[in-house]
Amino acid sequence: MLDHTWHKSTYSGGTHQNCLEGRKTGNKALIRDTQNRHLGHLEFPAAEWKAFLAAVKG
Repeated sequence: MLDHTWHKSTYSGGTHQNCLEGRKTGNKALIRDTQNRHLGHLEFPAAEWKAFLAAVKG
């Protein structure tokens, strides 16, 4: 089953107005800017997005 719900970044809230939302669909990660949802989203292969997040955390 696909998750059609967009999830806000855990860094979003209070004073943070520049937020990202993401969602997983099949083997892709979809990312969009919460202030510019009308501009669409970026798509990444899930494995590449996972590798990117690991590199940022490391």
